Amino acid sequence: MRIAAIYGSDGKVFGINDGDQFKPLLSGGASVKDLRDVIAMVGKGADTLEYGASLALGSAKLAAPVGPLAKNVVCVGKNYHEHAKEFARSGVDQSGDKQETPSEPVVFTKAVTSLADPFQDVDASLDPTNSVDYEGELGVVIGKRAKNVSRDDALDYVFGYTIVNDFSARTIQQRHRQWFLGKSLDGYCPVGPCVVTADEFGVPDAQELTTYVNDERRQLAPLRDLIFDVQAIIESVSACVPLDPGDLIATGTPAGVGIGFNPQKFLGAGDIVRVQITGIGELVNPIV
Repeated sequence: MRIAAIYGSDGKVFGINDGDQFKPLLSGGASVKDLRDVIAMVGKGADTLEYGASLALGSAKLAAPVGPLAKNVVCVGKNYHEHAKEFARSGVDQSGDKQETPSEPVVFTKAVTSLADPFQDVDASLDPTNSVDYEGELGVVIGKRAKNVSRDDALDYVFGYTIVNDFSARTIQQRHRQWFLGKSLDGYCPVGPCVVTADEFGVPDAQELTTYVNDERRQLAPLRDLIFDVQAIIESVSACVPLDPGDLIATGTPAGVGIGFNPQKFLGAGDIVRVQITGIGELVNPIV
């Protein structure tokens, strides 16, 4: 099942992406506006779902298929081997941990206010240091409360998967050592185009992540290349912080980000970034 969200006369509403059609979900005849409600409804079985009138997906304005978020986006840094190496050598990492292969997941967060929609403009002028970078990532949506979850059980807590672009202001990230500010500018966390339920997507493995900037391929990696896979991330995070239905985890980015080039390739007005993951689709955001 593919969960999408659009903007309509009733604001942001959730529904099912059925081919080229959007089927709005209803609860007691009313639009569904919270992914947590969608998760609960889907959990009761597809045959219990109530729909409104379908409309052509191509004529709708897509919204981020998550939210409203109850907590910050949980993010994992340096989680592909080659990216960990390029990041360690870039000079941006001032956290004090220069390991090219971390021994434990490197966890940080992005502010709720950074959430953005597919096709939403990303404003490079919000970064006064002119160091905006892209990070295509697999996003994980939690389906039920997870606390002290074992690795063996971790995937049972996943509702579905999506695409996240973890836009970053690299100089701000470097200056402040802790990454929160450089990662949390308004609109610097686009998500979409949909959430694919775990039963349809399967275990993240051979599916590939690809990122293009102006049709130039910058990133390409199978999801099996994660240093800490989805199970390890959920086990580590839930040991310290409970995860709840609707929470979003960004699992890290592969090599090929702008800081990895010599000279570095930062984004500017007129650029278009596309992140693809096989089995999910494509997340597109213009830079203005």
